[in-house]
Amino acid sequence: MTENTAPRRLRADARRNVDALLEAAKAVFGTSGVDAPAKEISDLAGVGVGTLYRHFPQRSDLVKAVFQREVDACADAAPALAAAYEPGEALARWLHRYTEFLATKRGLATALHSGDPAFDALPGYFMRRLAPTLGSLLEAATAGGEIRAGISPEDLLYAVANLCLPVTDEGVAYSRRMVALLIDGLRYGAETSRPG
Repeated sequence: MTENTAPRRLRADARRNVDALLEAAKAVFGTSGVDAPAKEISDLAGVGVGTLYRHFPQRSDLVKAVFQREVDACADAAPALAAAYEPGEALARWLHRYTEFLATKRGLATALHSGDPAFDALPGYFMRRLAPTLGSLLEAATAGGEIRAGISPEDLLYAVANLCLPVTDEGVAYSRRMVALLIDGLRYGAETSRPG
């Protein structure tokens, strides 16, 4: 019995280490960029540098894992929002959540657009996870007459991403304000364009 329980505890410890490393990397990438020293990430995670390299042998492995984890968290937030709020409010809250994700991605942007083949699959992963999620929120809000019809999830994902591009002397608060304006625009003319 002891032999069977010991590996499970190690797996749980390893999972906690990976989670801590990903959270630390997200924070460090956001402030210091993806080329920050491994020790800065491992220190923030409370683990040794060897643990970082054991789980993520290449820097690209860590960047990909952080990106995918953030995409997944953003996608996974939609069902809870849809269950807790009216469709238009759920959509607005999700778009703000997506805005926060994009703010985190700023630290990853240089690496993701570097031309490194290690990152080639990430744009596809991003769209496969987020477009259907946003599509379901859009459909519900449109059906309820809370937003105008005829908006594709892909267009909205790109529109918000463009509003979140860094602006000189402006931080994430600026992006939040711009996305709030976009959400107001989605509501304009909602009743007159309601399908059916």
